[in-house]
Amino acid sequence: MLIWFVHAGCSVNFEFLNYTIITSRCKGPAYLPKDCCAAFKDFACPYADVLNDLQNDCASTMFSYINLYGQYPPGLFANECREGKDGLACPALPPSESANDTGNQITHCPSLLLLLLTACSLIMLF
Repeated sequence: MLIWFVHAGCSVNFEFLNYTIITSRCKGPAYLPKDCCAAFKDFACPYADVLNDLQNDCASTMFSYINLYGQYPPGLFANECREGKDGLACPALPPSESANDTGNQITHCPSLLLLLLTACSLIMLF
């Protein structure tokens, strides 16, 4: 029995986002985890709700552009950026911001973000 998973496109256009928040702070050849992971979280946390949704291709699209613009080694963020068994924790928006802008609320689901990081890293290896 074959089961097909249909992935929807991504509601965020990652192609035209500004990746300098990562590329200016996460530099090789050392790729310091403190700098790279903080930069990654600053970039990705505002999109945690769509990145954690397994019904779309947002995470793979985002990682494709991060690697395109930063030319990072495969699996860099998945291997280096861990904050415990539940993955990365994204801070919540202040109430004043989230009350008026529900489209940009951050969902706290770090285990899915870690899963997506790992899956995308493995996909890029092959």
